[in-house]
Amino acid sequence: MREDAPQPPPPPVPMARHIPPARMALLFMVMLVTAAGNTAMQSVMPSIGTELGVADVWISLAYTWSALLWVICAPMWARRSDHRGRKAMMAIGLIGFIASFALCGMVLWFGLAGALPALWTLLLFAAARSLYGGFGSAAPPAVQAYVASRTPRAERTQAMAVIASSFGLGTVIGPALAPLLVFPTTGLVGPFLVFAIIGIVVLIALRLRLPDDAPSYAARGSVTAAPFSASANPGMGKDTSDDEDSNDTTPIPHLRWGDVRLRPWMVSGLLGGHAQAMTLGIIGFFILDRLHLRADPGAGASSIGIVLMCGAGATLLAQWGLIPMLRLGPRASTMWGMALATAGVIIFAAADTLQPITLGFSIASLGYGLYRPGFTAGASLAVTRREQGQIGGVVASVNGAAYVIAPAIGVWLYGHHQWLGFTTICALCLSVFVVGWRWLEPDAILEARHEEAD
Repeated sequence: MREDAPQPPPPPVPMARHIPPARMALLFMVMLVTAAGNTAMQSVMPSIGTELGVADVWISLAYTWSALLWVICAPMWARRSDHRGRKAMMAIGLIGFIASFALCGMVLWFGLAGALPALWTLLLFAAARSLYGGFGSAAPPAVQAYVASRTPRAERTQAMAVIASSFGLGTVIGPALAPLLVFPTTGLVGPFLVFAIIGIVVLIALRLRLPDDAPSYAARGSVTAAPFSASANPGMGKDTSDDEDSNDTTPIPHLRWGDVRLRPWMVSGLLGGHAQAMTLGIIGFFILDRLHLRADPGAGASSIGIVLMCGAGATLLAQWGLIPMLRLGPRASTMWGMALATAGVIIFAAADTLQPITLGFSIASLGYGLYRPGFTAGASLAVTRREQGQIGGVVASVNGAAYVIAPAIGVWLYGHHQWLGFTTICALCLSVFVVGWRWLEPDAILEARHEEAD
């Protein structure tokens, strides 16, 4: 359509040629605050569990119900956003995040003050945390779909890069801020309350600044981690005919985990996701043990924050630097990532001071930083463009599935014998490497098929 031609009346869902910077900044903040809040929580929960005097495995199990709800609800919210509007789903996600963090903070504060028994504290914490799994899972697929459906192919690479970087940046900011938010009056629950307040501010801005939308078609943009947009699918940037299927009313089949196109990627996602979830589940308790900080939970929170922050920085290095620089495709990135993750786990498992622990965990995080976008990109390239809204929910669901029971299993194995937990993690990583070697399609074939399908 010529740009100087008379414009028809606005359709129910206008296909904008770009997203204004102010709106993109708001979408950036939606992802940033949820990522930063959750990683800040990971920094303080091992120390909170130590102060409550409960076994480490029970702290890990407190996340299980929330993770299960994420698996169930993420695809539902992704489909619902195609009909009810992405803004509405983002608001639901933020409300779930705010309510969960505020209630979790209050419950833990009462528990640490001795007003609640440890058992009831954990049970109520798990119930409050489930609000994030059930409702917070609405936000990420909605943000991805909003950006994908409102940017032409020529601009989608940069737009998705911004969204991916917001989540990655949040994983660095959260652990960095967590020790600073442990105030004398709130103690270790300070990060919960502060991020709940930040979430309220973002929700108000979302309500006031983002226009209402009511989509009548599925999101049609890549939901892969941004660095792959350039290297894994070079043709994407050349095709600006975004309206080519806007009038296509053919029903989109429901995308299932067992789809033959997705099966090897789903296996890789589940195995590698469980390895990463076990690593994150163990690391906080491992630091407290190796650095002999069980008697000083406050200092433990600071050390855990340092290690998690460095690990998140290594993840960003992989996604922002190594993947585009080396032009790694989904299969190569997945396999190299698992090899590095194995090496990193072995290094920090054998360490007994903060510096080598930090180095080993950073190498492992570098590996996971290569693996995670590889899995996401491979799953996205395996399906058609009209199925991108659904694949966003499927990927989010697979990512959540890893956190249903894997952290608790990892901590339980670690509690029996430290090397039992670490050996299991390495075995999972090597299993993904084998799956990639035998069953994942070569990157060139995957990209070519995706371009033909579009």
